[in-house]
Amino acid sequence: MKTIRLTAAQALTRYLANQLTPEGVPFIAGVWAIFGHGNVAGLGEALHAARDVLPTWRGQNEQSMAHAAIAYSKQLRRRRAMAVTSSIGPGATNMVTAAALAHVNRLPVLLLPGDVFANRGPDPVLQQLEDFGDGIMSVNDCFRPVSRYFDRISRPEHLLTALPRAFRTMTDPADCGPVTLAFCQDTQAEAHDYPESFFEPKVWHVRRPRPDEHELERAVSAIRAARNPVIVAGGGVHFSDATGALKSFAEKHRIPVVETQAGKSALPWDDPLNFGPVGVTGAASANAVCENADLVIGVGTRFQDFTTGSWALFRNPGRKILTLNVQPHDSAKHDAMPLVSDARVGLELISEALGAHRFAAPPEGLKAEWFARADAVTAAPEDTNSLPTDMQVIGAVQRAARDNTVVMCAAGTMPGELHQLWKAKLPLSYHMEYGFSCMGYEIAGGMGIKMAEPERDVVVMVGDGSYMMMNSELVTACALGVKITVVITDNRGYGCINRLQMGTGGAEFNNLYAHTSHINPPEIDFAAHAAAMGAEARKVANIAGLEDALAAAREATRPTVIVIETDPYPTPDAGGYWWDVAVPEVSDRDEVNAARARYEAALKERQ
Repeated sequence: MKTIRLTAAQALTRYLANQLTPEGVPFIAGVWAIFGHGNVAGLGEALHAARDVLPTWRGQNEQSMAHAAIAYSKQLRRRRAMAVTSSIGPGATNMVTAAALAHVNRLPVLLLPGDVFANRGPDPVLQQLEDFGDGIMSVNDCFRPVSRYFDRISRPEHLLTALPRAFRTMTDPADCGPVTLAFCQDTQAEAHDYPESFFEPKVWHVRRPRPDEHELERAVSAIRAARNPVIVAGGGVHFSDATGALKSFAEKHRIPVVETQAGKSALPWDDPLNFGPVGVTGAASANAVCENADLVIGVGTRFQDFTTGSWALFRNPGRKILTLNVQPHDSAKHDAMPLVSDARVGLELISEALGAHRFAAPPEGLKAEWFARADAVTAAPEDTNSLPTDMQVIGAVQRAARDNTVVMCAAGTMPGELHQLWKAKLPLSYHMEYGFSCMGYEIAGGMGIKMAEPERDVVVMVGDGSYMMMNSELVTACALGVKITVVITDNRGYGCINRLQMGTGGAEFNNLYAHTSHINPPEIDFAAHAAAMGAEARKVANIAGLEDALAAAREATRPTVIVIETDPYPTPDAGGYWWDVAVPEVSDRDEVNAARARYEAALKERQ
């Protein structure tokens, strides 16, 4: 057996560069890195040597670097991924939130946090957490519950088993998610005689599991027995590249489709069978169809509470749930009939078995009525002196968008209103991180999307609250020449959660700056801040100014930031659904007691 002597870090980079997609490009597109003690000497040296085949980019925060990597993979339907490395201690724990985000959203990312000395010679090393009752514990053990696969590399030869397991996890459609390889810093620098065969190029194909025959027969029988089925399209439709199969299936059998946050853009917004967004942030048209459905066919969805209206949405007394999902855990939720399969394969086999079976036309007028309402609230305002609403901002961005535009967001007011109101024309033209709804994902995520698909326009919608949480990767986007457009809606605080607070009877408290204990409420010049980081930035006074700025952004050569102040209170007066948010049973506030009464009535109705 021929061997080659490499440090563990050198072996890792060589292995990464030789793990390929079916198209012949590395599955790991590059490595985000902030160096510190714990990774600068070992991985830093190895990455420098491999920089021509494995690019390294430096970000500003470990969490946001991981967000960029995650968004990159999501936009490419999990066909490629990125790695992220950090020092030990706070550099590592900064990535835990991002790992959780990737885990919830079933997205691959390779996390390489530095770890303590395997030989324990200098214990306790700088930034080392000491567990008084566990000698092998480090802060990297925080990654265990938020990783699909976790390993600690404390011997160079551990890579021989850990790396294949890592890639199996990241390329497995059912188990896909974040991988954490906690890399002891002395091990990174330690040499080993690795088999040369370990570094031979390997192509990782994403399998398409076929369904069990019994489950398939049961699913077909359930569909044949239904009178009013509905398809709930989730993110798995995109990951499986099943948008075409979904469209064919829906048209052939005439079944209405509704879309989750992750599934939105699975069908064009104007497809006759696309009844729009579903659930808490859904359209009246979609929710009406779901209320009446006697068979709910989930395709690639994990049925989170915003999709199901906290399981109050599907009201038909005889309704059943059929879930087509590649992950058995998701397919059996809420006593559903499971159909464990790749989404595209499953839809094609069901359709073949159904033959010419076709349902009655779905209700007429629901979709047209919904979009008439949506168009009304997104139209440019006649009153240009009042603060615009977020809905009107969405309308301006929509009018400026092209078919290839990707609009993205993650938290606050915009996710709900974009889900309801945005008209997505092409698959993956809507990118919402709403599984974890992580504030701060937006700018880094927008950068990752643009790196994945440079030919597309990327518009980042972010509130002032999320912008303040994590804006530093705007510097990186400018430095790398990643051209994105960022629209900051400034409602002077956390407008979304303020409305929820009011809706549950609470007083406005600690969300909007006007209702905090701050002696000097912040007055932030976001345009000046963004300009200082290298972006072209301007503040506009109204929707007309926003439309002018969006047109100018298209011709810009670097990232553009547009700031507009908005009214924090208005929301769409149509659509939406109940969401289970517990209200205090006892309160001195009449408003809370009234909200509690409404809450109890809703609980009884759900039961």
